[in-house]
Amino acid sequence: MSVDCRAALSKILPRDLLGWYDANRRSLPWRAEAGALLPDPYAVWLSEIMLQQTTVAAVKPFFARFMTSWPTVAALASAKEADVMSAWAGLGYYARARNLIACARAVVDEHGGLFPDDEASLRALPGIGDYTAAAIAAIAFGRRAVVIDANVERVGTRVFAFGGALPAARPALRALIDGITPDDRAGDFAQAMMDLGSAICTVRSPNCLICPLSPHCAARTANAQELYPVKAAKKARPHRSGTAYWIEHDGHVLLIRRPDKGLLGGMRALPSGSWAAQSNDDMPPPIEAFWQDVGRVRHVFTHFELDLSVRRTLLTTRPDIAGQWWPIAQIAAAGLPTLFAHAAERVIATLNISQEP
Repeated sequence: MSVDCRAALSKILPRDLLGWYDANRRSLPWRAEAGALLPDPYAVWLSEIMLQQTTVAAVKPFFARFMTSWPTVAALASAKEADVMSAWAGLGYYARARNLIACARAVVDEHGGLFPDDEASLRALPGIGDYTAAAIAAIAFGRRAVVIDANVERVGTRVFAFGGALPAARPALRALIDGITPDDRAGDFAQAMMDLGSAICTVRSPNCLICPLSPHCAARTANAQELYPVKAAKKARPHRSGTAYWIEHDGHVLLIRRPDKGLLGGMRALPSGSWAAQSNDDMPPPIEAFWQDVGRVRHVFTHFELDLSVRRTLLTTRPDIAGQWWPIAQIAAAGLPTLFAHAAERVIATLNISQEP
């Protein structure tokens, strides 16, 4: 594409996209209404952290619960970590929750409870990287920033027929998207690109007939939309195995708090290994007892797959062991991460243990 063509595109494409967005924008609980002032930076930040590698549909109920429990960054900063981790349970990627608490406290302690409005200061806060800093700066404060998530990436690679393999070629793609990001309404432009990628410029079968960017799309012109984005071949995830222990006494099960650092850090869980090695099956049980094999559950983490054996023992006397004895009938309220929630479900289903509604 020539320099003149790119210059023209930088004016026409934002105009057409924002016109479409004004008529078709999604209504999301963390967004400002059309024509309203800028949204609450706290809500934007919270939603962006939750939306990392998570769908909008999955995030909505968690966002609503957090905003009800902790409606301001100051309220979240003063919350008990255990309560926040429990409220996060089921959303996954639990390092986000730990960073959420740390970031809220940093905003209160270092910025007087107000989020900074520039990318550099935002990036200095815990858990905020380049994308999140740009999103908050643009959406919450109206700053010109280049905001690129998976949807924006897909739209951008198709508009420019960008053949660089991602993620290595992301800096070059960012430069192209920077060239079409307007000085005004950069936050709306970013959200418009996200909405377009979610609703129209989808991974498969993009609906180009109703796309406002079709006249400007090089991939559409070449009838090659589904060739983009080009991604490097994924490496196979390594496989690991381990064991979780269901220690039961008098209608209660022993739950422990996992170490703050590491997988599922700070979360309630069944006793188990660290899964740092390929196999933890040779680790001894936490106590000497008669153990019943209940079954296995599988969970996919970002960097590996885990097969977790579940073993159960029923004790007549309570052992002297660190942890919290939780009523089995109320296990759903324990805030267990998905892996251990599935392990608990396996035990309860196998043994027909009754649950409170």
